[in-house]
Amino acid sequence: MNLQDKTCIITGAARGIGAAIAKRFVASGAKVAIADLRLADAEKTAADLTAMGPGSAMGLEMDVTDEAAVNAGVDKIVTEWGGIDVLVSNAGIQIVYELQNFPFEDWKKLLSIHLDGGFLTSKACLPHMYEKGSGSIIFMGSVHSKEASPLKSAYVTAKHGLLGLARVISKEGAKHGVRANVICPGFVKTPLVEKQIPEQAEELGISEEEVVRNVMLGGTVDHEFTTVEDVAEVAHIFAAFPTNALTGQSLVVSHGWFMQ
Repeated sequence: MNLQDKTCIITGAARGIGAAIAKRFVASGAKVAIADLRLADAEKTAADLTAMGPGSAMGLEMDVTDEAAVNAGVDKIVTEWGGIDVLVSNAGIQIVYELQNFPFEDWKKLLSIHLDGGFLTSKACLPHMYEKGSGSIIFMGSVHSKEASPLKSAYVTAKHGLLGLARVISKEGAKHGVRANVICPGFVKTPLVEKQIPEQAEELGISEEEVVRNVMLGGTVDHEFTTVEDVAEVAHIFAAFPTNALTGQSLVVSHGWFMQ
């Protein structure tokens, strides 16, 4: 399976998991739009990936919570490349508080990026996929799509919500050849996770080493972080899979932290 000449958009793709997925897709021959809040970062990543080949990439400025910005970005891809084959809704943030201390503005901000972002990008891409009679939508979930942890009420709520959104798209999109899936990583050593280590240490009153050893990796079988390459390989499988056999499914990538 490969993505030769497929047109893809990946949100939050200038760095981290999104950039790793983009790299895997370009290596498979895809044309990938690197959508990110910071255009300069998106263009730098796109240039690096294009130089790598054999596929190509372009940078795209996009705020996934802004419907006009999402629509404009998708329209630009369709104009330049002729359609959309794959959407990876990856943009996300993390904010940690105990529930009784969780600022409402932060709650709304996190849910908007994860859920509104998934909704708006899907809504913009689906008509183009329906027109082609095929497509793949992939949401970046989490082990927290299946499980809960203290301090993460907004994140757990958002990641659970993406499962429901993917399942609805799977049922609505089936007659148009469109499938939807959710990737559910464990802790991946990215800036998003590294930022959480001191925050959780402060909130829980423990050392940063204890956060990593006991909170983040305590449930894994080997005390190893999931890698961005692990997640990217799963994204490639979902994007390139040739039938509806896997539609509506989620896959946990967590070194055994959560087992289904």
